[in-house]
Amino acid sequence: MQTNLLMKYFYKTIFFVFLIAITAGNISGQRTKIKLNEGWRFMRYKANADKLIYDVRPEIKEVNDSKVADAKPDEAVKIEAKEQVLKAWILPTANDFIKDPSQKHVPPAGNPVADFPFIKSDFTDNTWERISLPHDWAINQAFYEGDKPEVGGGMGRLPSQGVAWYRKKLNISATDKTKIIYLDIDGAMSYSMVWLNGHLIGGWPYGYNSYRLDLTPYLEVGNDNQLAIRIDNPNHSARWYPGGGIYRNVWLSKVAPVHVAQWGTFITTPEISATEATINLSLQITNKANTSQKVEVKTEIYVLDKSLKLIGKAVASFPTESISIKAGENYEQGKTLKLKNPKLWGAYTTQQPNLYLARTRLFSNGKVIDQYDTQFGIRKIEFHPTKGLLVNGEKIKIQGVNQHHDLGALGAAFNVRAAERQLEMLRELGCNAIRMAHNPPAPELLDLTDKMGFLVIDEIFDSWERKKTPHDFHLIFPDWHEPDTRSFIRRDRNHPSIIAWSFGNEVGEQYTDVEGAKIAKKLHDIVHEEDPTRPASASQNFAKPDMPFSKEMDFMSLNYQGEGIRDAPAYLHLKGGIRTSPLYPAFQKAFPDKMIVSSETASALSTRGSYVFPVATENSAPVSDGVGGNPVTKEVSAYELYTAQFGASPDKVFATQDRHPYVAGEFVWTGWDYIGEPTPYYSARSSYSGMIDLAGFKKDRYYLYQARWRPELPIAHILPHWNWANRVGEITPVHVFTSGDEVELFLNGQSQGRKKKAAFEYRLRWDEVKYQAGVLKVIAYKNDKIWAEEVVKTTEKASKIQASADRSIIKADGEDLAFITVKITDKNGLTVPDANHKVYFSIEGMGEIVATDNGNPADLVSFSSHERQAFNGLALVIIRAKKGKVGKMKLHIKADGLEATSIELSSKIQ
Repeated sequence: MQTNLLMKYFYKTIFFVFLIAITAGNISGQRTKIKLNEGWRFMRYKANADKLIYDVRPEIKEVNDSKVADAKPDEAVKIEAKEQVLKAWILPTANDFIKDPSQKHVPPAGNPVADFPFIKSDFTDNTWERISLPHDWAINQAFYEGDKPEVGGGMGRLPSQGVAWYRKKLNISATDKTKIIYLDIDGAMSYSMVWLNGHLIGGWPYGYNSYRLDLTPYLEVGNDNQLAIRIDNPNHSARWYPGGGIYRNVWLSKVAPVHVAQWGTFITTPEISATEATINLSLQITNKANTSQKVEVKTEIYVLDKSLKLIGKAVASFPTESISIKAGENYEQGKTLKLKNPKLWGAYTTQQPNLYLARTRLFSNGKVIDQYDTQFGIRKIEFHPTKGLLVNGEKIKIQGVNQHHDLGALGAAFNVRAAERQLEMLRELGCNAIRMAHNPPAPELLDLTDKMGFLVIDEIFDSWERKKTPHDFHLIFPDWHEPDTRSFIRRDRNHPSIIAWSFGNEVGEQYTDVEGAKIAKKLHDIVHEEDPTRPASASQNFAKPDMPFSKEMDFMSLNYQGEGIRDAPAYLHLKGGIRTSPLYPAFQKAFPDKMIVSSETASALSTRGSYVFPVATENSAPVSDGVGGNPVTKEVSAYELYTAQFGASPDKVFATQDRHPYVAGEFVWTGWDYIGEPTPYYSARSSYSGMIDLAGFKKDRYYLYQARWRPELPIAHILPHWNWANRVGEITPVHVFTSGDEVELFLNGQSQGRKKKAAFEYRLRWDEVKYQAGVLKVIAYKNDKIWAEEVVKTTEKASKIQASADRSIIKADGEDLAFITVKITDKNGLTVPDANHKVYFSIEGMGEIVATDNGNPADLVSFSSHERQAFNGLALVIIRAKKGKVGKMKLHIKADGLEATSIELSSKIQ
């Protein structure tokens, strides 16, 4: 105890002297932000982790990893701490995001774990792994296999659970002695706790939120400083793959004592016309010196080009103001200007995503002491009850998808190029909107949606007080729901792509009547306190129009209820779960002044290129063994008729939405496959619900949606493939997805009939075709004119390998990636759709193989393997250039019985 008191006195003394130095000296010196991703040491316990816990957790007695996704959430298990926990020292990190001063947290006296070796500067960590951030400790590891894995299919069968440490030395130069030094962590999964020079300085339990810690009081200027971060990622904490570790960027921010606060600007555009826009700026400035300070504040507006560079001089300026800020306080101001002839931010595809930058500068004695840039867009968003979504006065049908946060074989470790690739393929599909399921994304993802013109529903929670898994967010909801929500809104609210906030997904409080509605209202009001300009809602898969829960929403955000749940003939035998008829009319009648959108639709399931016979005669059916599902291979038929128990086929969803044109649109579950939640086969590793598989290869369903979402694009897509040597003479149905209105099918030159789409029909079916090898051809018509043609051939024997890269030149920054598609082909260059050869990869030169995949949800070979079995003719290799190394790299690809190939790329310095 005496040692702790002496250390506390020492740190306070050092900080006081530090502040005296700040006050006595000049407070000049502009803001610098340094990416702190290199040079970390990492160690994950194999067993017997330390006891430095945030809080105790309930004992898990029984786990059902594969319970249906719309199962009713449970009440929380009450527990009491019987040992010392560190929560009391972590909670004060949240204080800036707690409105009521009486509810803010005061840390206990002393430093609770000062003697733990990993937090000390003299601890030797040379045997620890050297890594760079962002880092997902589980993604390159072996999958758990078997019937009772430690981590089940729901969380992706990867070892994301456990406790790990990250350590890094920080050298703070004497030139920074007058600065305030912050550590900014964009995301750490989860229960992160941070020590600096042996002192516990804070943390944040929720793994998806970004947060900041002030390092200044504990820094030794001019010396090495030891940073240590503990991560504790519990098993059974999610319904999908969470990843493990510090999986987003970490930054060191150096600022003058007087500076723009964290996420300290909020720009709104309440009035917009073709000739003028009103721009409001809310600005928060903080003073961390120990005396009052006078500064001059100036904010100018610049136009950004498509590469986000400034175009010319400032186009407008807010009034300059001189202010005085008392020591230790924040100063808030609001300003307004009129901008002539604004360039509006708009949605893909009919509008342009024009962007501006507001540059705020603080001056002291005529010198710039801080510069803070805010990227924003000028746009008008309206949620209309019958017209749907209006963007700048134009009706935009929401053609959206849900996206989880992992990046396939790269795991949770965020990578800008990988995320951009996902969005590029979704934009090609015709998708114009993303729902962030079910957590805040990496900040850079929202930068991309701003730049590319996607509409976004930004979401914060998958659970509140009631639990979906034993160790999910419900454990920390009472302490953290307010700071998590406020920080989430403040971080993201300047992104023009965000059109609405979601503060909950299918939460158990839908079932608790008035009590659940009270929590919903509390969260709704917090959102509006932070951002009164956007509507807020929580998605509902159970709450009905007459329930209190629904009344607390600004717009109706419905999961599956619009098209009905378990209500079609093929679903009537199912037991358990929610059952309801289509509810669009009931919600529209109950809330005639509120917009309705389907925040989750379909939950259709399929494995790319796999087909199971016989084929359902219904246009929507739940998958089961032998009915669309193959339990041996763990494949789901790609006829795109099969769904989760609570789901519906695209055909059924389209028809329901077309019958109710006041519905603003949909967010399909999902755009891409994701790791975890592998319904219906929980012995697999990843989901079946995407239009694009985990490797980034398009499923047949992609073309069904593209035909609907891009009606101007000539499309005629045939399924299945036509390699069925074991089905000669057997019925092998042929389906066609087209943006045309009429199609004629030919088999080996013989017409199988010409069919025209009927009302509320979205595919054309020839269900009596008998297989014979040869050529399938379709001619699609639109308005009686030839619109598109497509040919599918029976291939020759597999004999070659083809490789193609999404880009041939990549940056040598250690982050940029190239995605190599590998195809198994016949001598004519046709992809052999049933080829499953094992393929071997090696690389020479200035590149390295990051990961491989094939899109098969049941493939449990590690993503880090350089050997990968092709799946239905395809495989993927992800390549990264060695950091700082410029030159050529050559990927060699071979397989037994096939002609080998190679592909050459090069790297450059940006």
